[in-house]
Amino acid sequence: MMYEAQIAGQGDATGSGDGVVRWLQRRSAHELLERRAAIVSGLRDVAQLEFVNGGGTGSLELTASDQAITEVTAGSGLLAGHLFDGYRAFDLAPAAAFALEVVRKPTADIATVLGGGWIASGPPVASRQPLPVWPQGLATLAREGAGEVQTPLQGEAARELRIGDRVWFRHAKSGELAERVDTYHLVAGDRVIATAPTYRGEGRAFL
Repeated sequence: MMYEAQIAGQGDATGSGDGVVRWLQRRSAHELLERRAAIVSGLRDVAQLEFVNGGGTGSLELTASDQAITEVTAGSGLLAGHLFDGYRAFDLAPAAAFALEVVRKPTADIATVLGGGWIASGPPVASRQPLPVWPQGLATLAREGAGEVQTPLQGEAARELRIGDRVWFRHAKSGELAERVDTYHLVAGDRVIATAPTYRGEGRAFL
């Protein structure tokens, strides 16, 4: 199992340092083809390999072209979290969101929701935190971010929010929801057409 985080987990269209990232990824991509082939060849000298796994959501095209690989993986982007908005190679449609309720209004332009610290793996920066998307015009506070107990949100949209209102968020990757909720509600238009258990809903806990 091989994972090239410097390509799969690093967007190249984020608006910050994209030129350097693309240069690094191009150089790394050429090197990976040679290194993976050598690793697989060496392993096959001592054992039979049924499969060789590689890649991630952000590097599917690259890894799928590698003759040493037998399967590719796209787990983190399965539900199109906001971390994968900043890639040139693809344009994913958001497939999931979750809602948190407003429990406090400390000031007119701040609404605090209950919980929300559903952080994805990687550095604890904004790209790994849940992103408030509706109502539009809300942002987490730089000194607090998304918290395990509460998440203060600031912006003009907060002035219209009241206790009990919901704020909708997009997660960064795909694992956070399955760790914390029991059920996915499958929606078409304005109707819930089915439900599906997460692995937490099946009584499993992996982390």
